[in-house]
Amino acid sequence: MEGDEEPQHLLMIEPLIDRDQRMSSESALLRRSSINSTSQVALVGAKVCPIESLDYEIIENDFFKQDWRNGEKVEIFKYIFMKWTLCFLVGVMGGLVGFFINLAVENVAGTKFVITSNLMLDRKFMHAFGSFAAINLGLTLFSAIITAFISPAAAGSGIPEVKAYLNGVDAPGIFSVRTLVVKILGNISVVSASLYVGKAGPMVHTVSCIAALLSQGGSKKYRLTWRWLRFFKNDRDRRDLITCGSAAGLAAAFRAPVGGVLFALEEMASWWRSALLWRTFFTTAVVAVILRGLIDVCNSGKCGLFGKGGLIMFDVTSTNTSYHVADVPIVLLLGFIGGLLGSLYNSLLDKTLRVYNYINNKGRAQKIILACTICVVTTFLLFGLPWVSKCKPCPADASEACPTIGRSGNYKNKNTDAEFQPTSLLIFFVTNYFLGILSYGIAAPTGLFVPIILTGASYGRFIGRLSGSRTSLNHGLFAVLGAASFLGGTMRMTVSLCVVLLEITNNLLLLPLVMLVLLVSKTVADMFNNNIYDIIMKLKGFPYLEAHAEPYMRQLTVSDVVKGPLQSFDGIEKVQNIVHVLKTTGHNGFPVIDGPPFSDYRAWFGLILREHILVLLRKKNFLSVPQPTGTDAFKQLSSDDFAKKGSGKADKIEDIEITEEEMEMFIDLHPFTNASPYTAGETMSLAKALLMFREAGLRHLLVVPKDSGLKGKPCSLCIALRVPLTVHVAAVTYAEAACRGNSN
Repeated sequence: MEGDEEPQHLLMIEPLIDRDQRMSSESALLRRSSINSTSQVALVGAKVCPIESLDYEIIENDFFKQDWRNGEKVEIFKYIFMKWTLCFLVGVMGGLVGFFINLAVENVAGTKFVITSNLMLDRKFMHAFGSFAAINLGLTLFSAIITAFISPAAAGSGIPEVKAYLNGVDAPGIFSVRTLVVKILGNISVVSASLYVGKAGPMVHTVSCIAALLSQGGSKKYRLTWRWLRFFKNDRDRRDLITCGSAAGLAAAFRAPVGGVLFALEEMASWWRSALLWRTFFTTAVVAVILRGLIDVCNSGKCGLFGKGGLIMFDVTSTNTSYHVADVPIVLLLGFIGGLLGSLYNSLLDKTLRVYNYINNKGRAQKIILACTICVVTTFLLFGLPWVSKCKPCPADASEACPTIGRSGNYKNKNTDAEFQPTSLLIFFVTNYFLGILSYGIAAPTGLFVPIILTGASYGRFIGRLSGSRTSLNHGLFAVLGAASFLGGTMRMTVSLCVVLLEITNNLLLLPLVMLVLLVSKTVADMFNNNIYDIIMKLKGFPYLEAHAEPYMRQLTVSDVVKGPLQSFDGIEKVQNIVHVLKTTGHNGFPVIDGPPFSDYRAWFGLILREHILVLLRKKNFLSVPQPTGTDAFKQLSSDDFAKKGSGKADKIEDIEITEEEMEMFIDLHPFTNASPYTAGETMSLAKALLMFREAGLRHLLVVPKDSGLKGKPCSLCIALRVPLTVHVAAVTYAEAACRGNSN
């Protein structure tokens, strides 16, 4: 959909009036500001980009019931088999892509560091700086150009976009082939350029893109289609596969399969069930096996500069650690500091992204200039700051070459208590803290996990050095706990982060301390602001549906938040009327009303979707006289005709050509109408309706007046449209509260 189109996420069924009249009749609170929700670098104040909601409800109409009854057992077996096959393919491709990104970064960045270190060993310091700066700038420029010109939706982490999709928000372009390619190449370039960004978030988005493309059978635009993959014909199945993709992405980033499952459960998915747990676990297990096998190949020296525990393939296992009850106060202090620093980090990042948005809205050139400016600043600091502190001699009993020559370097994870000076740690912490904020939000695929881990580890080790003999904890353990506290303070996850850290360190003895520090940091930070991904989603304008209702919603009923007059169809409707309504409204669902001779009085029959009506119009399923068709309506149609298209794609009424003669014909809507949609009495509280939308994955909710069943009374049904929950209130809109964090 193009940005100039009328937004499709209208808040209710409205009369056929033009947009200016509609907006002038609403209060100022109901007016949405212009927000572009497709790009990390265009957050607040950009042009409106239409967002469609996803519909996870099972449509129970006569056509699909007949299709289910005709389905053979072999078809059911193929459906179940393909679900597991697609999960396997997501795991395999996620593992391969994760390994490729690691391999590429290790070799590109490793070659850069080898060139720079060799020049410095020859005491050609200016040449070393020139080479270092030129390579960094070239890589950043490449990433910014392909992001700005090919796929702006690939910028940023991608986790907010995937999280919003799994909540029911379908922003166009987030799972396209272009986004996938730019996400991979751009992230390799920007991480190799030594910017303070990570690969975990982009990898979650990358594997989710793979899952989305597999679920829709590839891409017709690029002639990459596989008909045998087209079994996921609805939002519900695609949502489940993308959930598996998000878990596989984190598992590939950290080699933490269980942590990936818990990450999808705790942070990403809005709906969960036991069957999805099994498939997600299976997908991450496949990722772990693929990565393990490929890393074994590289450990034999066949992958260039790919080194064990190198730049981004984490390998930080340590010896067993011991701690005592007397060490608990210092752990609580770490958690408290992490909560304060994390909430401040989120607040500063919020303000920085708003400034970046102002710059980026000026054009693509400004996006690229901003990215290159951050690269230059980072390069100067990385090259210049080591000259501020004094170097320490290498230990005489070092098990590896020190300093590392001819390779990119390895983590040293044993006996490091005295390896770093306090001033070096403090400088490293301050630099990481602010560069992490400045680097995120540029026109490039950038992640938050790794910068936050490094920042937390630096102040954790710094506090360990200051503690001295007052604690028996290893300074490496302080670094792990510091990373955990800062992760908890910014991202506000507990269970998944705890397991990820345990899988990275391969040390189960850390479990009680990591749990404690995460709980404290999250509790402290929650007193100040939301987690970083929720902040970004609100900045991007995603109408995310929270799991809890605001207190004011309990004082409102659903009858308070609907507005008419209602746009509905008769059971057998004239084509001309249908076309008129579809062209003059952007609503996705319409009530179907029956009257004589189908009913003794006017009463609602069910709900029909716009996309199903468009199929009937495109297939010319017309009648010359207004009479029921029964099963004859199924002869021209198959279930494939009603298959849901890919993310951000939808048919348009303007693309369907209908003659004047056909305009005078009729369509029997009964066989294609969901006769059992979710309904609510007009006295239901808005809070309860919100829970129905969230827990059932609804897009529409029919509100039934108390007297709608009385004979002779006309039915005046109202319908609430969801993006995810977009219902009008006289003075309050939940969608506004969801997008803005406004609870007034």
